[in-house]
This record gives sequence, structure tokens and C-alpha cells, in this order.
Amino acid sequence: MAKLAVFASGRGSNLNAIYDYLDSYRHELALIVTDIPNSGAAQLAHEWDVPLHVVDYSKLSKSQAEAQLQTALSSQGIQFIALAGFMRILSPGFTKSWEGKLINIHPSLLPKYPGAHGIRDSYASTDSELGITIHFVDAGIDTGAIIFQERFTRRGTESREDIESRIHQIEHASYPVIIKSFLDRIDPEEEQS
Repeated sequence: MAKLAVFASGRGSNLNAIYDYLDSYRHELALIVTDIPNSGAAQLAHEWDVPLHVVDYSKLSKSQAEAQLQTALSSQGIQFIALAGFMRILSPGFTKSWEGKLINIHPSLLPKYPGAHGIRDSYASTDSELGITIHFVDAGIDTGAIIFQERFTRRGTESREDIESRIHQIEHASYPVIIKSFLDRIDPEEEQS
């Protein structure tokens, strides 16, 4: 069984999709990390009885916060990290220590529209194709090697909310499958009947 940590700052919709998908397999969501104590992600951790680590960036330096993160990850035996709406930039030292074992999902077709406003920037563009990117995390902002992209064609009458909904549907279907493929490389499992 491979052990996964998910870092999330928001309501936890991708986290929920990951949890539901992995429930059918023996890999374990062993830690949820958030920087918002009352986030949806924190509430889900309590609901599911999954260990939760809250990083208080307002009281700690980035290096102190990341030292606490490393301790929490080590204490839970974490082998792989998925960022799912975690709205903090991790340091080059942290990302290097998890190189090849730290991925992120982004709501645009990178390298277009990196950063915190991928949906807004995609919607505001004149691009006919929009989509999502799953990528390794490196020292830059959404600059890591691309693992997977899924595209869809924009319909001319769609609102920003329509686009956001389509993006989230793709994220929720794709991200758990990609995460499981990495967990399977860490600890292959036999097909379950």
C-alpha cells in the first residue's frame, strides 16, 4: 500500500474525488494538509478520520512551516504528494526533496495561464481549446514537466461558470486516475475483483 498526502486550501472538491476513487483500492490517503483551518479540506479530513496537518503560515516563516510539513509527512510515512488547490508556493528546497513524487493539477493548458487564476485567464482568452494540466511540481510556478493534459472545445455561449464546471468535471475524472498510476509504481497492487 502506497501512502498519499493531499495538500488543499479550498473546499476540497478534487480531494473528495481522490478519496472516493482510492477507496476502491488499497492505497491510502494518509494525510491531508491545509493552510486554512476551517477549509472544506479540513472538514473532509475530520469527516473521514484522516490525519490532518494545518500549516499556519501567519505565525511561521516559510522554512519553519516547511520543516513542520516534512515532519508531518515523515511521521505518516508519506510516499507521494498531490496538490489539489493548495494556494501556497512551496520552496525550491521542499520541491527538490520531493522531486518526482510531487504533482499538481492546474485548470489551464499549461504553459498558458499559470498561477492562481488559470480559469479566469483561460475564460478571458480567445482560445478555442481550454482544459487542464497535471504536472510535476518544481521550483517555478506551474512550470514543472507536464504529465497529462485534457482539452475541450469552447462553445461560444458558455459563461465562466459553465467553463469552470467543465474544467472541474475533467479534473475530478482525471486526477485520481493519474495519482493512482503513480501510487501503483510505488507499490504495485493486484487487480481487485
